[in-house]
Amino acid sequence: MSTYIHPTAVIDEPCQIGDEVHIWHFCHLMQGCRIGNRCNLGQNVFVASGVVLGENVKVQNNVSLYDGVVCEDDVFLGPSMVFTNVLNPRAAVSRKSEYKQTLVRQGATIGANATVVCGNTIGRYALIGAGAVVTKPVPDFALVVGNPAHQIGWVSACGCALSFDADGMAICPESGKRYQLKENEVVEL
Repeated sequence: MSTYIHPTAVIDEPCQIGDEVHIWHFCHLMQGCRIGNRCNLGQNVFVASGVVLGENVKVQNNVSLYDGVVCEDDVFLGPSMVFTNVLNPRAAVSRKSEYKQTLVRQGATIGANATVVCGNTIGRYALIGAGAVVTKPVPDFALVVGNPAHQIGWVSACGCALSFDADGMAICPESGKRYQLKENEVVEL
C-alpha cells in the first residue's frame, strides 16, 4: 500500500512524509514537519512546523499538533484532543520563544477531547481518559482521568487494567504478559 494524500489536504513543502501514510480531508501539514511510516491523519488535522510523528501514529479527526509536539511510535491521539505550546498565551504578546516541548512516548493513548498542557511528557503506554486535562507528567503505563488529570490505576501495553498482587506482580488479561510495580513504577517483564 502506498501513501495516500486526499486532494483537499494542503502540504507545505518541504516536509517529510513516510511510506504507507494516509492523510485525509482538509488536513494541513506545514513545512518542516516529519510524519513517520504508516501514520494515519484523520479529517481536519493540522501539523505545525517542527512536529515529529514516529511510525504508526494514529491522529483522529480535528486534532491540531503545534510546534513542540513529538509523538513516538504507536501513539493514538483521540478525536478533538488538544495540545498547547505556550503556558500563558496572549494575542497581543508574542511568546514564540517560550514554546515548550510536549513528548508523547511510545504506545501512549490520549482520549477524545483531552487536553495536554505543554511542557509535559506522557509516559510509554499511558492511557489518558477522554476529556482529561493533563497538567503534569504522566508515568509509563499510568491510567489518568479528570480535570486536572489524576492517576486511578495502571494499564498494560494492550490498554487493559492491571491488578497488582501483594508482591507487585500483575498479568495482562489480554496478552498474558507480566508486569511489576516497584516504587510506583511499572515495568513489563
